Amino acid sequence: MVFMTAVKLFCADIWVSPYGDDRNNGLSREHPMQTLHAALRQAREMRRMNDPSVKTGINIRLEKGIYCQSEPLLIRPEDSGTPSSPTLIKGVDGDHVVISGGVKLSGWKRAGSIEGLSVDVQNKIWMVDVPLVNGNVIEFRQLWINGRKAVRARNIADFSQMDRIISDDIQNEMLWVPTNSVARIANSPHAELVLHQMWEIAVLRIQSIVINGDSAGIKFHLPESRIQFEHPWPRPMIGKGVNSPFYITNAIELLDRPGEWYFDKTASRLYYYPLSGEKMDSVSVVMPFMETLVEVKGTADRPVAHIRFENIHFNYTTWMRPSKKGHVPLQAGMYLLDAYRLVPKQERDEGDHPLDNQAWIGRPPAAVEVEGAQHIVFENCTFEHLGSCGLDFKKTTHDTKVVGCLFRDIAGNGLQIGMFSEPSVETHLPYRPQDEREICTGQVIENNYLTDIGNEDWGCVGICAGYVRDILICHNELCDLPYTGISMGWGWTRSNNCMRNNRIIANNVHHFAKHMHDVAGIYTLSSQPHSVIAENYIHDIVLSPYAHDPDHWFYLYTDEGSSYIEVKNNWCDAEKFLQNANGPGVVWENNGPMVPDSVKINAGLKPEYRYLRCR
Repeated sequence: MVFMTAVKLFCADIWVSPYGDDRNNGLSREHPMQTLHAALRQAREMRRMNDPSVKTGINIRLEKGIYCQSEPLLIRPEDSGTPSSPTLIKGVDGDHVVISGGVKLSGWKRAGSIEGLSVDVQNKIWMVDVPLVNGNVIEFRQLWINGRKAVRARNIADFSQMDRIISDDIQNEMLWVPTNSVARIANSPHAELVLHQMWEIAVLRIQSIVINGDSAGIKFHLPESRIQFEHPWPRPMIGKGVNSPFYITNAIELLDRPGEWYFDKTASRLYYYPLSGEKMDSVSVVMPFMETLVEVKGTADRPVAHIRFENIHFNYTTWMRPSKKGHVPLQAGMYLLDAYRLVPKQERDEGDHPLDNQAWIGRPPAAVEVEGAQHIVFENCTFEHLGSCGLDFKKTTHDTKVVGCLFRDIAGNGLQIGMFSEPSVETHLPYRPQDEREICTGQVIENNYLTDIGNEDWGCVGICAGYVRDILICHNELCDLPYTGISMGWGWTRSNNCMRNNRIIANNVHHFAKHMHDVAGIYTLSSQPHSVIAENYIHDIVLSPYAHDPDHWFYLYTDEGSSYIEVKNNWCDAEKFLQNANGPGVVWENNGPMVPDSVKINAGLKPEYRYLRCR
């Protein structure tokens, strides 16, 4: 009791409220600041001036409400705490603190006449003028209505109705599709084609359409047209009854079903077809306009350190690259900047099979990004309603934790961790930085619930770890996934690299592979000495009805270059596994339905964290 009193006496509180004033010092609940930006500055100055009240730490306490960001909140090395005096950024008063990158829209009215729509549909469409934000016309790719993600207008009611391409004309950079799938949008200026390609989808902005009887040839804008028709993997499928499926989106002519929306960016006007029972004079509509909400950013020499986030919702982001440059990923949502086939194939070191392609990639943004940091903790936080990734630990991050967090309704990866190749470095080269401080080490990802991940970019995964060392991924539950649950490793090579001592233990992965195959509950790449995948519970695969290869799915999958990994005592519905072009030292032992049920019972969220399923 004496110790607790001492902590209270020497721990500074800075209060923040959406109804506060940044001219306040925030040192009492009765006089809060208004923004987290101002609170961080106050904390920074208290540390700089050696204020005795910060002896055992600083608590930045956020009152309930929505904190709308006008730009990403930057947390710098100067904001660091210390082991004995950490900085806590915490939401108080229960589960009601939201850091938001969205704007609420109001002032809806009936749209009236809309060219390209039938009179019956026109009478049901509502519209609102989208305001300027920070003096700019805003574009966005997502919309949430009463907390539900609305559907960007498309040519199908559900994905089982997707048409399939007819041919892939690489020489002329054209896709040929059935005419009836694109006839309505032949003159639409901003329509997109979303193409299913084995283990990824491509978002291609339509430049022009040529009708030739029952076939239509589509050309696309640059740079995605060049990338799409030059890159060898993954490819659209042709022949043997498995031609790649696709759908069309983002044209007002397609706005013909309840729950759909279209944004006319020329007029800055949003159109919406309400669901039955929705009252547009009382509906809550949120338009995201930011890509990243928080950046924790230091360097190897001056890291950000000892900061903890608790009980905060990070909500409402978008990602605009697909609207501006298209999106052609290589794997796990990492988008191609350039790629082409190698003829003849390139011989590689360490006994790898010859390399048949070259690729350079970019990394999609996240709602919260951490780089050049150590001892950063996220606990009991929510990452939800996001247009790309949820939380990203980039290079030079060490000894971080994500515990008891909810990741839900995310367009891309739930979690991204580690290096996936710099844009200027060919992605099959092993990562061995001269300065090993760049390597992500010591991450702990435990007791988190990840669901409804990758709901736009279907090739994304729940937890995506690239080049990492000493990572522990344990007791998480991952479900409702378009592709793989947990992916660990990068490079497709058995060559020596920076990875080792990685552990994936006691996770519960289920209801995955909704859209894509070449898939697994847990998947690895490249050499990772002394790494273990054990006592996981992997079950209830969904199986995509339009996959390129209906049988190419697995519970566990050690892919190209995987080496020195133990895979043992994992409970799966069946012994359906794959070892593809593995290196030495991969040990498989006792995996399948014969594993004791105690593994199933112990896997996934521990009892004290199961409330996350109902949050």
